[in-house]
Amino acid sequence: MDFQLSEDQRAFADMAQSLFADYCTDDKLREHDTSGQPYMQALWQQCVSAGLHSILIPEAAGGLDLGMTELLAVLVQQGRALAQVPLWQAQVAAATLARVQGSAAAEQAVQAVMAGELISVSLENLTSAHGAQLRLEGGKVYGKLHAVALGAQAKYLLAVAKAADGNRLVLVDLAAAGVQKVAGMREDYCGVADLALFDAPALVTLDEAAVCSLSEYAVASTAALQQGVTQAQLERTVAYVSERKQFDRPIGSFQLVAGQMADGYILMQAQRSALSQLVWRLDEQLPSAPQAHALRAQSNELGLKVGRVAQHVHGGMGVDVTYPMHRFMFWCRALAAEIGSGEHHLEALGQWLADNDTLGWKYDLPEAR
Repeated sequence: MDFQLSEDQRAFADMAQSLFADYCTDDKLREHDTSGQPYMQALWQQCVSAGLHSILIPEAAGGLDLGMTELLAVLVQQGRALAQVPLWQAQVAAATLARVQGSAAAEQAVQAVMAGELISVSLENLTSAHGAQLRLEGGKVYGKLHAVALGAQAKYLLAVAKAADGNRLVLVDLAAAGVQKVAGMREDYCGVADLALFDAPALVTLDEAAVCSLSEYAVASTAALQQGVTQAQLERTVAYVSERKQFDRPIGSFQLVAGQMADGYILMQAQRSALSQLVWRLDEQLPSAPQAHALRAQSNELGLKVGRVAQHVHGGMGVDVTYPMHRFMFWCRALAAEIGSGEHHLEALGQWLADNDTLGWKYDLPEAR
């Protein structure tokens, strides 16, 4: 498989890498950690000015009208830099709303995103072990959501709600009278909020196909971030174990440590392959449900396993919050919790396979199946 980006896609990656490098040095990340800011606001404004927040948004709405591959190139660089900005949430939500025909509320929300306003995305109804937390009844939304990223700062919320005839995507104005917020901070220094909705109007309601599409784009986006986080984490760890000595030898020369680094690299490349397949299918508008579930499970394993090993071989330095390595573990844990556990997605994949048990051997079928 050829993983190389095209010249135009490489230009997006290079622009993102250069931008994040200016705002995400270890010193500036430490400043953000202690500032109490819910996200990197100055960096977000630079992303908006550069158009990085509008890659997926259609040209008719003012966006760049490009594909998931271009967004992948940017998100991998974001993950490498640990840049705390809501890039994927803004444009995945806006691109979903831009497909709604004849809705003034949807158009207004898309234009708000284009202007740099925030929109929170929650898939908690799909992944919560406690079942549906939001309900859609008579055009109003009821229920509670927990630790919604930037829920206290966002203008809108795009979330999954349970209706009488299945799941629906609903757009809610977070300034509405029926919305209560309790703000907090996630371990990766991203602002979150618990949201309680009572009689909150659903400005836009989308069908179950939109729910599935949004969840697949969310899986691809968070997996791209995890790919970037792991790349930088492994590079830093390899450099550390190549210099850190015990018994007058670099610890990287010990067979166990070398094997752990190799295992992490293999996991990263396996996830990269699955990620590339899902992104390609999304850009080709092919059905992608099983690929998304499999990738999500891989990403959770990649982040948590490599994160723990990297922190372990750093010894005491790995848990010292004045040393950069702890941030990578925080990001791995936050990404693992954002849109459902690996176990949840493996169960969903198993259910999909059970429901599609007449497909036969996959390579006997057209790729679109």
